Amino acid sequence: MLQVHGVHKSFGAATVLRDITFLLNRGERVALIGPNGSGKSTLLKIIVGETQPDAGFVARTSPALVIGYLPQSFEADLARTVGEVVAAAQADFVAAERELQQAADALAAAQDMEVALERYDQALAHFEALGGYERERRATLVLDGLALGDVLPDTPLATLSGGQKTRLGLATLLLGAPDLLLLDEPTNHLDVEALAWLEGFVREYHGAVLIVSHDREFIDQTATRILYLDPDKHTITSYAGNYNDFAAAREQEHAALLAAWQDQQLYVQEVEADIRRVKGLAQNIQSGPKRGRDYHGRISAKVARIGQTRERKLERYLASEERVEKPRQRWGLRLDFGPPPPGGRAVLRVEELAFAYEKSSRVLLEDVSFDLQYGERVAIVGPNGAGKTTLLRLIEGKLEPLAGMVKLGANVRLGVLAQEHETLDPARTVLETVLRGRAMSETEARNFLHMFLFGGDAALRQVGVCSLGERSRLQLALLVLHGCNLLLLDEPLNHLDIDGREHFEDALDAFEGTVVAVSHDRTFVRHFAERVLAVENGCVRDFAGGYDEYLAKKSAAGF
Repeated sequence: MLQVHGVHKSFGAATVLRDITFLLNRGERVALIGPNGSGKSTLLKIIVGETQPDAGFVARTSPALVIGYLPQSFEADLARTVGEVVAAAQADFVAAERELQQAADALAAAQDMEVALERYDQALAHFEALGGYERERRATLVLDGLALGDVLPDTPLATLSGGQKTRLGLATLLLGAPDLLLLDEPTNHLDVEALAWLEGFVREYHGAVLIVSHDREFIDQTATRILYLDPDKHTITSYAGNYNDFAAAREQEHAALLAAWQDQQLYVQEVEADIRRVKGLAQNIQSGPKRGRDYHGRISAKVARIGQTRERKLERYLASEERVEKPRQRWGLRLDFGPPPPGGRAVLRVEELAFAYEKSSRVLLEDVSFDLQYGERVAIVGPNGAGKTTLLRLIEGKLEPLAGMVKLGANVRLGVLAQEHETLDPARTVLETVLRGRAMSETEARNFLHMFLFGGDAALRQVGVCSLGERSRLQLALLVLHGCNLLLLDEPLNHLDIDGREHFEDALDAFEGTVVAVSHDRTFVRHFAERVLAVENGCVRDFAGGYDEYLAKKSAAGF
């Protein structure tokens, strides 16, 4: 369906893509992965023609091939309504349906029946070619699957939440039924139910799908092939299978590269030792008995030349492409929360909590009670809008309950990672933000920030111009500085790439305090959670055990 050949792209002196070549065939579901900033979104924009490559080309197998592109941020005229946007996404279908209705009306009142029948047959054939009434049913399934079925058609886009806008953008793309789907972070703002629906939709899609995503389970459930964009070489490598297959293959590659590097180091050490031995022998001969000095001098020079030859050979080897670079761990996001301050075993008590945003409005949470103990790992799950973030803000004290109470234990120090980074001052620099977090010298602050990938001039950048991923890392740095022992994390993995997410998980493993996290990343929740609080329909159900145990209990109970 699509051929990408020899694509090269640079921005100034920085090369982003180098000799990118691959094919996409009908029925394939391919995940494009790599670290933030490696050029994934740039490559998608080149494919759809929004950005021009410096070299190479993108070719469609057919001029009629329709590509549907979902960028990370959905932009639309906010004065339009949901119904107008949905209709525009199906303009060809709506027009065909209108033409069919007009042909049917003309047939009912026709004087020239033959002409009217021919028009009706043509209109019906066109309508059915576009999917007919099955397409209308499919549109309902798409909107319901993305939790938009209850949004009234006359709802202005300006009144939608950020998550609803993103889901509407995805819905309109899917409604268009293009031959090739390009999805850039399609799982953002989707809850577990919507994720499961989208996985099924992608698996059954009639065309090809190219997905940029950091959601490991979503890739596992949908991808048949992985394209890995190397951040150092700026090239692409193809791997068969899903993310787990890719991770296993990369682990084998790393092990093989490490073994080759170790063999190389042993070879270099042996050659260097031999060179030293030969040079020493030449010196010994040169300083030998004076009698026969010419003979000894010739032998010494010959031995010395042998040493020089071996030395040049080693230099050529070390400069050649045969030399193996030492494998290094990328994604230097090293998090050390440090030992938590002393505290009792009881960290938090929530008693008969109720909350509504306005006293006259529907109660969002009611009769919520639970206790948290020191060291627990708790995941808060539930559909979008159920009140998960609200519950965190009640615990934090940013919202006042309608009834009940939230009580923190003695010596509990909260650390909060906000979903929208609202705790950061966009006018301050990264360095100023850290210096305000704890008294330290500028050198100490720079060394500390380096652990969070803020090196050099990056530390002097204003927070407001930082990427969303950089802001997430900065918030994590501040949690470290504050020495917290109770972490409240609202979608902590947003804007982190796959390796960054895995490093974050490792950091939480090392943290000894209590962690309460809201996350839609099922891989993270499975790894992290030892207890689940499920928020739905105003209730909070408490489940002991991990995420899979929660799903099994939920299924058995039928709710």
